[in-house]
Amino acid sequence: MSASKFDLDPDFVRKLAKLLEETGLSEIEFAEGDRKIRCTMTPRGTVVHAAPVLPALAPLPLQTTSTQTEVPKSTATGTITSPMVGTVYLSSSPGATPFVKVGDTIKTGDTLLIIEAMKVMNPIKALKSGTITEILVADAQPVEFGEPLIVIS
Repeated sequence: MSASKFDLDPDFVRKLAKLLEETGLSEIEFAEGDRKIRCTMTPRGTVVHAAPVLPALAPLPLQTTSTQTEVPKSTATGTITSPMVGTVYLSSSPGATPFVKVGDTIKTGDTLLIIEAMKVMNPIKALKSGTITEILVADAQPVEFGEPLIVIS
């Protein structure tokens, strides 16, 4: 079965990109019938992904920008910032022991917390070894891209 042609309106894509910029959102998806379009903005404000998603009967390779979650940034002071918009969880499940607490000594690669984005749990790992000096977010708190999460000294 051949894939149906997906006519893409460039003006519509520009409107979606402008809406992302105006609202500060990192991505937006529009669906009509069995056709969808998803636009994602990078921190610099450029659209990096605007690919049509065709019906399941006509599978096509999807255009992707990355296969892994973006690594959180760490400033010179050791502040880990959120690499995405989502909800922070300080432990692996409700009632479980938190991944870290103030005063804990951690090493590079240790999981600090989880950010849920679009029903996907994304572990945020330490970029350096050190001691947790501050936890700047609460469990189940919504966070924005670039928001400070944890300070490591």
